[in-house]
Amino acid sequence: MALPSDVEMLAAKKQATKALENSYLGQVMRGEKKMKRFTWEDPSLAEWDPNDFRIFCGDLGNEVSDELLAKAFRKYPSFQKAKVVRDHRTNKSKGYGFVSFRLQDDFVKACREMDGKYVGNRPIKLRKSQWKDRNIEVVKKKQKQKEKLGIA
Repeated sequence: MALPSDVEMLAAKKQATKALENSYLGQVMRGEKKMKRFTWEDPSLAEWDPNDFRIFCGDLGNEVSDELLAKAFRKYPSFQKAKVVRDHRTNKSKGYGFVSFRLQDDFVKACREMDGKYVGNRPIKLRKSQWKDRNIEVVKKKQKQKEKLGIA
């Protein structure tokens, strides 16, 4: 004899299975639809010089602001801009940011001198930014190349 809790659990399982079958994900799993891919582009990218030399700054603490990051890199003559990336809902730092320079010499010098230096409560990790690869057209072009090679 089945317990009432077992009957309820079985009914809930059937209902969940039925909901999945009728959902978008269920249609994708059956091959009726393709999974949509969403690409997000930050509108603030238009504010940056497209011909700059940009550093990715990782391992930033929550206390690091745009101003604090800029203050750390202002000593380089061709410094242009600093930006800490934040969650749009909570305004909390995502732990990384970018610094922009007009001249390649300052970019290289800053990378060498500032990597591992404390900005806020933590030492920052620097590397060359790959922001040009994030351009939608470039990303789509790379995806097509991968598809041709059978990688994607």
